[in-house]
Amino acid sequence: MSEGIVVTVLVENSVHGRGLMAEHGLAFHVQAGAQGLLFDTGQSGLVARNAAVLGVDLAGVRAMALSHGHYDHTGGLRAVWEIAPDARLYAHPAAVAPRYSRSPDGTTRAVGIDRPGIEAIQAHAPRIVDTLSTTEVLPGIFVTGEIPRVTEFEDVGGPFVLDVAGARPDPIIDDQAMFFDTSDGVVVLLGCAHAGVVNTLRRVRDMTGGRPFHAVFGGMHLLVASPERVARTVQELRALGVRRLGPAHCTGAAAAARLWHEFPGACTACSVGSRFVFRRK
Repeated sequence: MSEGIVVTVLVENSVHGRGLMAEHGLAFHVQAGAQGLLFDTGQSGLVARNAAVLGVDLAGVRAMALSHGHYDHTGGLRAVWEIAPDARLYAHPAAVAPRYSRSPDGTTRAVGIDRPGIEAIQAHAPRIVDTLSTTEVLPGIFVTGEIPRVTEFEDVGGPFVLDVAGARPDPIIDDQAMFFDTSDGVVVLLGCAHAGVVNTLRRVRDMTGGRPFHAVFGGMHLLVASPERVARTVQELRALGVRRLGPAHCTGAAAAARLWHEFPGACTACSVGSRFVFRRK
């Protein structure tokens, strides 16, 4: 049998397994043979605690990749670097920009990388790899880099802004996904899919020569999506032929329920403790 790839959910909003804990955030551990990487790091150092309970060796992590620069995906950076100080970080340059979310009353709150995370990034500057375009993180495992926004029904998924006053919309240009090919088709890991899950999958399809989608796991940021957007997303996922879905994190309960209803044989839990094994192509 060819070398396998094992994906373990270390941080997510829900939990599956004794002794584990959940938080609002996301972190995937990907083990490819002797090499390990993290896609996002959750909101806090919980990523290290859950890894220890699950027997995941963070000291063996050779790389971390960030889906985008929000606190719930980057809060564990310092904790992981304390365990794996030589790990490289793959991120879009815009990930470190100050970010805010605007409330209905017009006030804003910071949602970007926190100060300890920024300081950790600055301290490890020589180990940072910019991902403006498709970049190989480990052999055969890639991040997309910037994702073209081509669908007319997708947006960033909320009132995200670049300033405290809430006047400058944040396009979240740093949003990216991770993907790799397997004997059964392409596997895609999503952070929040602020670029739109359909835009993301179309981009991956283009980069993999139209290979079929075996699995898509992660956040789809449909939390505040209109019924029309959810319906179009379902339609496009069906057209793209996605065989396995793991809606998680910011997908939202209503949208996740719709996906489970529309794809009853394809959906699977994607919670802390979930583990997926794939065969290399």
